[in-house]
Amino acid sequence: MGKIRVNNIRVHANHGCLKEESLIGSDYRVDLEVWANLKAPAISDTLSETVDYVHLNNIVKNEMAIRSKLLEHVAKRILDRILHEINMVEKAEIAVSKINPPIGGDVESVTVIMASERG
Repeated sequence: MGKIRVNNIRVHANHGCLKEESLIGSDYRVDLEVWANLKAPAISDTLSETVDYVHLNNIVKNEMAIRSKLLEHVAKRILDRILHEINMVEKAEIAVSKINPPIGGDVESVTVIMASERG
């Protein structure tokens, strides 16, 4: 078993419960880890035998573009798509962070972390 990390995927999106968030949007950071058997690609040096991190990045960008009120909702959608589309992924963990959230204080970010694994 091995792990692939895609760190600090930066996107601008319109998630949130406030009307202003849907109009103006916010900056987000997404960090992703997936676990898979990486023995074959480590030997073969063949992209088709591993988890393509370009595919992971595209899933994140596509799902982040769909508005959600809650970070939990968008995080679950991303995890579900990864497990549905990439058969060799056994487990995935995601951290979705809203940068400078509008919560009435000087807060760098808020983060939701979720994990899912193949059943």
